[in-house]
Amino acid sequence: MTTTGRCSGDPIEIVSHFCTSLVEAGIPLWRVNIGQRFANPLLIAWGVVWTPDGTNVYDVTHARMLTDSYVGSSFEYVFENQKPLHKSLRNLDPQKDHASYLEFAADGGTDYYATFLQYGDGSQHGCTFATRAEEGFAPEHLSMIEAARSGLSSAMEPITMRKSTRSLLRTYLGAGPAEAVWSGSIQRGERTTLEAIIIFSDLRGFTSFSETQSEQEVFEALDGYFEVVVQAVEKNGGEVLKFMGDGVLSILPIAEANDFARRCRDAANAAEQILADLSTLNQSRKEAGKSELAIGIGLHAGAVSYGNIGSQSRLDFTVLGRAVNLASRIESLTKTLETSVLATASVANHAPELFRQRGKHKVPGVSDPIEVFALTNAPNVG
Repeated sequence: MTTTGRCSGDPIEIVSHFCTSLVEAGIPLWRVNIGQRFANPLLIAWGVVWTPDGTNVYDVTHARMLTDSYVGSSFEYVFENQKPLHKSLRNLDPQKDHASYLEFAADGGTDYYATFLQYGDGSQHGCTFATRAEEGFAPEHLSMIEAARSGLSSAMEPITMRKSTRSLLRTYLGAGPAEAVWSGSIQRGERTTLEAIIIFSDLRGFTSFSETQSEQEVFEALDGYFEVVVQAVEKNGGEVLKFMGDGVLSILPIAEANDFARRCRDAANAAEQILADLSTLNQSRKEAGKSELAIGIGLHAGAVSYGNIGSQSRLDFTVLGRAVNLASRIESLTKTLETSVLATASVANHAPELFRQRGKHKVPGVSDPIEVFALTNAPNVG
């Protein structure tokens, strides 16, 4: 735990070795859960569950922490009381005991022990141990678990710190840029350039909406809209690079030249999915007495560059390039042409069956008129 395990970086290997060693030392383990807290606005915890049949990793969202799965659980107990919990799984009271204890007992569990791990940054993380042994855990078993606790902390702490950091980077930057920043390949002033299909989406009438709605309603609307866009883009193999006010900049990277047509179709599918999911969201908003949301989407293919810019003490991740600007300009035409999705020829020509011509139009910042194409399956809007 303090040598090879601490450097392995593999939580499954660490927990499997730890539990197997305890079993070999005479502790009758049946199920072990090593829960790790996250410093992340989307995920609050992750963990590893070991049984003699295998070991698995899981994630816990903030929403789940507000449910009965956490409230009243052993994890809540050890954190709130700052002491271990030893509980028999026999003769439980269905009206008082937590659902997890009832489930373990129904599955043959006889005894249960929960404690916590203490890390160098002051954070605490939970771990639970269950057995099916007829006699339960003996005092010497619990003493051995407590004695081995610091070794497990030594091995799990660096993994938890790395996972938290990388998770934060992915949450705020997206998968590709996060990996580049983590590896140190993007320093101040450096950039990464790649060919991609660019998807730029923007809410219609957001300025007037934000002026007439409460702050809470504005944030709820944005969260719902962003969720729709992110899920559709990621489902079609894309990455969301940046939220810009009520705009969302996404890309579908093109790894090889022969992938171009497929990625153009993926972008069209993502746009269709966004509109379909937004329609579902709007139905829910309508039933709740809230105003519906309308968006425009611009599609363009070209080169994008992303990197860190800023001062010596403060950096910002940003995405730049003529192609990004053009995708934004094309999106702004959707309102003028009263359609939801417009693409340039760089996308439409690779999937002609999905688009129809809408003529050439002037866009700000571009000298020559740009030929645009409407997505055939996208609804016309006023």
